[in-house]
Amino acid sequence: MEMPTPDHAVLSRKGRIVARLQSVLPKTAVIHDETETRAYECDALTAYKCPPLAAVLPSTTEEVAAVLKICHDEGVPVVPRGAGTSLAGGALPTADSVILGVARMNKVLEVDYDNRFIRVQSGRTNLSVTGAVEQEDFFYAPDPSSQLACAIAGNIAMNSGGAHCLKYGVTTNNLLGVTMVTMAGEVIEIGGAHLDAASYDLLGLICGSEGQLGVVTEATLRILRKPEGARPVLIGYDSNEVAGECVSDIIKAGVLPVAIEFMDRPCIRATEDFAKAGYPDCEALLIVEVEGSEAEIAEQLGVITQIARRHNPVELREAQSADEAARIWLGRKSAFGAMGNINDYMCLDGTIPVSSLPHVLGRIGEMSKEFGLDVANVFHAGDGNMHPLILFDANKPGDLETCEAFGAEILKLCVEVGGCLTGEHGVGIEKRDLMTTQFEPDDLEAQMRVKDVFDPTWLLNPAKVFPLAVSAERRGFAA
Repeated sequence: MEMPTPDHAVLSRKGRIVARLQSVLPKTAVIHDETETRAYECDALTAYKCPPLAAVLPSTTEEVAAVLKICHDEGVPVVPRGAGTSLAGGALPTADSVILGVARMNKVLEVDYDNRFIRVQSGRTNLSVTGAVEQEDFFYAPDPSSQLACAIAGNIAMNSGGAHCLKYGVTTNNLLGVTMVTMAGEVIEIGGAHLDAASYDLLGLICGSEGQLGVVTEATLRILRKPEGARPVLIGYDSNEVAGECVSDIIKAGVLPVAIEFMDRPCIRATEDFAKAGYPDCEALLIVEVEGSEAEIAEQLGVITQIARRHNPVELREAQSADEAARIWLGRKSAFGAMGNINDYMCLDGTIPVSSLPHVLGRIGEMSKEFGLDVANVFHAGDGNMHPLILFDANKPGDLETCEAFGAEILKLCVEVGGCLTGEHGVGIEKRDLMTTQFEPDDLEAQMRVKDVFDPTWLLNPAKVFPLAVSAERRGFAA
């Protein structure tokens, strides 16, 4: 992945820039030692690394505004960073950039149970939002697999989803308002503690904008009452295609499970070795969870199991207790860690129509043989958000490049069948040069004009989202 040539004028002013940042932040909040900045040289896409000029860790919106004003004045690119869990290189720095991390901005600012919202600083982790309200039987719905670590800031930047997004939607469906600071240091409020703001849908524009338009420092989120009950069923099949057909039939039947998760044999075997969840020996596994009253759960599971049996499952197991339900989910929640325990891998993220699952899974299997690299599939099948894990050897010359080429073909396939390049991981650097696969030049121009309005100097999160050659002329950096 190419990155722009660093601005040597900025590099030459490092001492002055650091001194100015230290004048508005505690000295411990400005990291500029070359050894210490290596902690920020990459995010979860670890194949690409570049230490930043410096990293700053503000604690308030006012401190963020002061930092951005300085960087704007000095012409320094700024890379916003949540918890660094991005799998698309969304927080990869350039050598002349300042990482702006929000990890210290983790306070709960307001909770209103009557109106069902919580206001938090954007560095708060996803899971801890639910932790702040669960004593009153409320929860925050989006639940990415990295929810223990990922920050609300990154969830908003990438419009993250999770296993339960089939019923509750992704971040944009649960985001009510934000406090955001522009590159010029202006603090603006968008949306608020209500369902829909008047005029333009600026909140919809911000959610999923990948740090291109501003730095979100506070977020007002929708919280919901916990359901009366929930129960998963585990369904095993002897082929990926048949499992895909089952998912399609469940959706067509009009049942709305809270989640439908898919795992194939390589992933099943890895998670069994890792987590000992008690999964069956099969080619494909579905975890389908429904919720509601006991009567609602029984009715929904009755329809689902009837559909599942029509496809001749090798195993059909309905959880009979909280412990059994936890064990059914154990392997799925451990999947990414389990795969990392056995191999280097690149985790992709693309969406497809649910009806295309059988075809796409079959084609990925064929491409696996063509490229000579194994693939493990684990994803949110209910809404067609795929996460193929391409296994490769990072120490083998050429393997990473082959992996990237394979991944590009999978993402092109997603677009070909009517899907899109990303569901929740974002574009970052991973998919920026594939944007022309999905968008025409006029489409990209319209998107870049929006960035022109919010960030006319193109200093926010450089070299991301837009193809490098296309965005280079916007700011005048070298591609």
